[in-house]
Amino acid sequence: MVITPVDTKNKMLTELLHQAVSLLLNPVILLLLMMAVIAILEIGIALGERLGGMQEMAKSKSFQSVEKIAKKRIERADLITRIAPILGLMGTLIPLGPGLAELSVGSFAGLAASISIAFDTTVLGLFSGMICFIIGRKRRRWYDQLLVQIEGK
Repeated sequence: MVITPVDTKNKMLTELLHQAVSLLLNPVILLLLMMAVIAILEIGIALGERLGGMQEMAKSKSFQSVEKIAKKRIERADLITRIAPILGLMGTLIPLGPGLAELSVGSFAGLAASISIAFDTTVLGLFSGMICFIIGRKRRRWYDQLLVQIEGK
């Protein structure tokens, strides 16, 4: 087979694409770990809100300030709910390309390592998203009730 300039150019572009995508794996993993830490912190914040923090807010803050706090906290949970699973999917797909390439040369160990990373990032993304989804839903209800209570005073 004769390689033409077009084939060489396509191969170079494909290799550049593979390298660019592989550079994304470490930032995706770091962001996923960050999202998981934030999701766990959100559990603590939500428990604090539920176990008395919201009633203290109702006593000491105005409707607008409670509404502002609620909006900020709900948006944070919603952002993680959406972003973490996307990062998990990216963390799944990025190592599968090199893993399949390893398989093509008979390296089952390389494929296993890639699949392990893929599964780990998927689980971490779904875990973080699930926690923040539940917290976001609960917060909406809690803050709606609190704002109605404040309005009624």
